[in-house]
Amino acid sequence: MRRPLALLCLPLFATLLTACGSTAAKAPFTGEKHEVAQTIANLQTDATAAEQKKICADDIAAAVVARLGGSKRCEAAIKSQLAEVDNLETSVKSVDVTAVGKTATAQVKSIHEGKTATSSVSLVKEGGKWKISGVG
Repeated sequence: MRRPLALLCLPLFATLLTACGSTAAKAPFTGEKHEVAQTIANLQTDATAAEQKKICADDIAAAVVARLGGSKRCEAAIKSQLAEVDNLETSVKSVDVTAVGKTATAQVKSIHEGKTATSSVSLVKEGGKWKISGVG
């Protein structure tokens, strides 16, 4: 794996995959917003099941997988991150979908060891499915 490239992309996985073992709150959302929240919940489910292949294929945007060097390198990066994660409580607090409906941002609250943080998760719509493209 290309080290500098991995260092740029792995914060995405570190932030979201540490949510392993908890469930994103998606009940208050409907329509596209529900689908966005469901994508984050799916990532958590796949991380809990150590399904790095599924994460790279179904949960993460193609551009992120490409930046990691393709499917196999993405799977290796995810496997490495899964080996380092601790349980953490998370919930999706809000979802904004652009008027065009091709990008979205979710505010995800996490609590780890008593510390609360909120992250902005970017998503793109690929092939009719929402996929995670970044964390800011």
